Amino acid sequence: MEPRVSLITLGVSDLARAVRFYRDGLGWAMSSVGGDGIAFFQLGGGLAFALWPRHLLVEDSRIGSDPGGFGGIALAYNVPERDEVDRVLAFVVKHGATILRPAEDAFWGGRSGYFADPDGHPWEVAWNPGFPMGPDGAVKVPT
Repeated sequence: MEPRVSLITLGVSDLARAVRFYRDGLGWAMSSVGGDGIAFFQLGGGLAFALWPRHLLVEDSRIGSDPGGFGGIALAYNVPERDEVDRVLAFVVKHGATILRPAEDAFWGGRSGYFADPDGHPWEVAWNPGFPMGPDGAVKVPT
C-alpha cells in the first residue's frame, strides 16, 4: 500500500454553513460535482476535501452512533513563513472560525496555533522550518 491520503471528509452539522466557511470565507474553489448533499474541493498535491452531513458520514461508515466531540484528528495548514501563522489565524476568525490556541513559538523551533471551523474540526496552522515547502505548497517531510 502506498503512503497516500486521497480525500479528507469532514462530517458537518450544517452543510450550507460549512460551505459558506470554506468556499465563501476561505475562498476555496468548490467542485461542480456533488450536489445538495455533499461538497467537494480540490486541494493542492492531488488531495481532495469533502464536506458531508455528519449523520450521513456516521451512517455510511457504520459507526453505529454519532460519537460527537473530538474525534482524535486535527488537520494542518502549513505556511512558508513564520509571520504567516498569525495572519492566517486572523483571517479565518473573520470568516467564522474560533481560535483554540493562539499562535505561539513551539518547542520544536517553529510557530503554530489552532482554530476550529464552525463544526469544531481543529486545524493547526504551522510554520515548521524543518519541513520545507515547495512553490506549490507541498510539504517535504525530511527523510
